[in-house]
Amino acid sequence: MKRAALAAGTALLPVGWALAAAPLGMIGHMAGHMMAVAIVAPIFAYALSESHADPARNWPRIVTPMAMMLVELAVIWLWHLPVLRAAAQSSFPLLMVEQACFLIAGLLLWSAVFHAPQRAAGIGALLLTSMHMTLLGVLIGLAPRPLYPGAHHAPAGMDPLIDQQLGGVIMLLVGAASYFIGGLALLGSLLRQRHIS
Repeated sequence: MKRAALAAGTALLPVGWALAAAPLGMIGHMAGHMMAVAIVAPIFAYALSESHADPARNWPRIVTPMAMMLVELAVIWLWHLPVLRAAAQSSFPLLMVEQACFLIAGLLLWSAVFHAPQRAAGIGALLLTSMHMTLLGVLIGLAPRPLYPGAHHAPAGMDPLIDQQLGGVIMLLVGAASYFIGGLALLGSLLRQRHIS
C-alpha cells in the first residue's frame, strides 16, 4: 500500500509543477500549489510514515504538528506576497524553489500529524492549517483588484481579477478541504483507538 502511495505521489508531483509553470495565471499557480501541499505531500508522508525516511520519526522533537503548522503557514503566506509571487513567476528556477518549499513544508506537517504519538496535536494542527488556508483563499478571491499585476498572464485572455478569484476558489476548495478532512480522519482514528483500548 505504501509503495503504491509513493508511486502515486511521484506521478502526481510533476503534474503539479507543470500546472504551476504553465501560462495558466493564478488558476495554474493555485492548482500546482494545492497539488504540492494538499495532495502530494500527504501521500508522500503516508508512504514514508514510520520508515527510516520519516522526518517525524527521525526528529520527533523538531517535527511536531504545531511547529510544522507554523512553518507551513510562514511558507505559504510569504510566497503569496506580491513581490515574491512576481519574482517566482518571472524566473523558472525560483518557481521550482517555491514549489519545492510548498512540498517540503507540506511533507513536514503531514509527517508530523501522521506520527502516532502526535496524532492528537495533529488534529489541531490540521484544523488550524485549514483555517489559515481558508483565510488566504478568501483574501485572494475577494480582493477588489488584482493583487499580482504583471505576475500572471491570465489564460485565454481572461480578466486578471477573475483569474485571481478562481485561484482563490481553488485554494479554498482543495486546501481547506484537504486539511479539514485530514483532521476529521485523524480524529476518527484516535476515537477508534480509545474505544478499542
